[in-house]
Amino acid sequence: MKKATLILDKDYAIGRIDPRLYGSFIEHLGRAVYGGIYEPGHPLADELGFRKDVLEKVRQIGVPVVRYPGGNFVSGFNWEDSVGPVSSRPKRLDLAWGTTETNEVGLHEFAAWAEKAQTQVMYAVNLGTRGADAARNVVEYANHKSGSYFSDLRIQNGRKDPFGIKLWCLGNEMDGPWQMGHKTAYEYGRAANEAAKMMKWVDPSIEVVACGSAAHDMPTYGAWEYEMLNECYENVDYVSLHRYYGNPTGDTPGFLARSMDLDDFIKEVVAICDAVGGRKHARKKLNLSFDEWNVWYHSNAQDKEVLKADKWGRALPLLEDVYNFEDALLAGAILITFLRNADRVKVACLAQLVNVIAPIMTRNGGGCWAQTIFYPYMHASRYGRGMALRPILRSPVYDCKDYENVPLADAAATLADDGSVTLFALNRDMKDDILLEGDLRAFGPLKVKEHILLHHDDVKAVNTEADPKNVSPVQANGAEIKDGTLSVRLPALSWNVIRLVP
Repeated sequence: MKKATLILDKDYAIGRIDPRLYGSFIEHLGRAVYGGIYEPGHPLADELGFRKDVLEKVRQIGVPVVRYPGGNFVSGFNWEDSVGPVSSRPKRLDLAWGTTETNEVGLHEFAAWAEKAQTQVMYAVNLGTRGADAARNVVEYANHKSGSYFSDLRIQNGRKDPFGIKLWCLGNEMDGPWQMGHKTAYEYGRAANEAAKMMKWVDPSIEVVACGSAAHDMPTYGAWEYEMLNECYENVDYVSLHRYYGNPTGDTPGFLARSMDLDDFIKEVVAICDAVGGRKHARKKLNLSFDEWNVWYHSNAQDKEVLKADKWGRALPLLEDVYNFEDALLAGAILITFLRNADRVKVACLAQLVNVIAPIMTRNGGGCWAQTIFYPYMHASRYGRGMALRPILRSPVYDCKDYENVPLADAAATLADDGSVTLFALNRDMKDDILLEGDLRAFGPLKVKEHILLHHDDVKAVNTEADPKNVSPVQANGAEIKDGTLSVRLPALSWNVIRLVP
């Protein structure tokens, strides 16, 4: 059996974990809203039309914040279309996804859903086809108490108290040529600065996220962040990052190494933020909002066929990736990477939450089940709170097409306020178990509360409505602590959560 070692100390602190690191995303895309969170007439629909089985799974994860309503969708969205009597709301062509948006679910409805889901709203404003004026107006509508045009309109529309939305996205992926209202870095930076300034004049308590480049491999990447931050650094609080991974060639070792790309990406954007801050002699540091991340490639061919058959349809089954076991392993590796960068990555949103590249799937009129990626996400959200700690890890390594010296064992750790320690550990080895030994003497006496294991012999195994537990966690035996040394076996290709308590 191969062996890895780690040393962990409460003084090896990375930073306090912002609970919003475990956020998610609902866009008006596919069946995320209609048929996902909202399906009037479903046997499990509540009085507002929201599916109670979906709400239960969202609460099970413990999602702290949900980005809404987009995404590419928001770059052509008029927020006013989504308020007022539902019967009076216009139907609009959504140029982003080739569908028709009915606006049956809007700001009021989504806020009501968020309250039921025990989460907060992260609202995106349109800086594509619109600008600072619409942005400041929706902040007034959502957050101002009363006595102004838009706050009184909210009251007229049935919501006396403000929604109190505290986190706002300034557009979406604005350097992407596919984006409605696509801009240069300078154009976007100026628009973001004016929007942020005016939005904060309406409500000084809010935080705003500026759009980073749409992708790590965009020709504009890097220069985009630097140029746009030159224009808006003083008035923004976070820079967004988006990253998706796929494995169309079936190269599992290379696929599982992609979290190394993620770590590079984070460190590069941090460096650019700090370079602009240094140039401006700024006292504040900008943090990161990784507000889109996931595996996305399974549904690409199917989406083309769906749109060919029914372009401009309502709530088409788009981006419905069926996730397998290796996707769950990469999701775990991504979450480990976020925790190891918790000093600067403060917000992250798994894209998306229901049906659309999502951990939760539903069938219209039917069941609701957890996909494979649901479990690492839920474990991190439940147990990855408090202080992120940096393990000193020594592991056997391997080489793949894009990376050398990829650690077979990867890990992150957290120290909760009650003194409990959680170790998240991944074994990337295709064949062999790894014995992980950890020096935890600095924490004093600890005992193993549980070892949660996610493993399947088939990396392509999936969960379905008929077999929702095919890939699901179990309680493992054998983890032990003796004289301050943790000993635990990590099975080949596995995600592990080892919880330790005083």
